[in-house]
Amino acid sequence: QVQVEESGGGSVPAGGSLTLSCTVAGHVLSSYCMGWLREVPGKARRGVAAIDIDGRISYGDFVKGRFTISKDDAKNTLYLEMNSLTPEDTGLYYCAPTCGIVVAGVRPWGLGTQVTVSS
Repeated sequence: QVQVEESGGGSVPAGGSLTLSCTVAGHVLSSYCMGWLREVPGKARRGVAAIDIDGRISYGDFVKGRFTISKDDAKNTLYLEMNSLTPEDTGLYYCAPTCGIVVAGVRPWGLGTQVTVSS
């Protein structure tokens, strides 16, 4: 069974930065798409960023230019560097097996990590 642990979330002021990590056991990241999802109560789940099987990267329009997704295949770890954070970035962030930003039907993995951005 795939074991997932997301970490790196926290509470930061607007304009701050965070780097999220997703460590996966029982899954070879180099062989699969992986990405990040954001969940906010009362809103549809959004795709934040993703890396497909060819290494191509996609970003949601709301984060492009501020966030950077990367991975370390040797460590089976996915990262999301977040800069210039705004209160609208607040949410529960999950990693998930997604090849792109359209995430209908994609199941988040793990328990997520909470990001809270204050004004």
